Amino acid sequence: QVELVESGGGLVQAGGSLRLSCAASGRTFSVYHMGWFRQAPGKDREFVAAMPWTGDSTYYTDSVKGRFTISRDNAKNTVYLQMSNLKPEDTAVYYCAAKADGNWLSRNYDYWGQGTQVTVSS
Repeated sequence: QVELVESGGGLVQAGGSLRLSCAASGRTFSVYHMGWFRQAPGKDREFVAAMPWTGDSTYYTDSVKGRFTISRDNAKNTVYLQMSNLKPEDTAVYYCAAKADGNWLSRNYDYWGQGTQVTVSS
């Protein structure tokens, strides 16, 4: 069991940057595959980025490649999403997610945070 709490969202102008954090409870954070998702108003939730428990790989949806970076600090039980060159279409509620089993590239996760709002103005 793990609980996830996101932070770092806010309002930013197009071209700006934000860093989202996701703090996880529990002692076994280091064995969880982690992911970030987002949901814009009126749209389905979509995958953004993922990192396996090893921390040695990353995967991004095409629309954020080169602009977003997922990272993790197991000593702090935290996963991050650094977002740069933000665009209005990045506006969404961002969620982090965790799972202990399965392929780290699959979109199925067991645990979810409550989300943090990111709004990018043009």
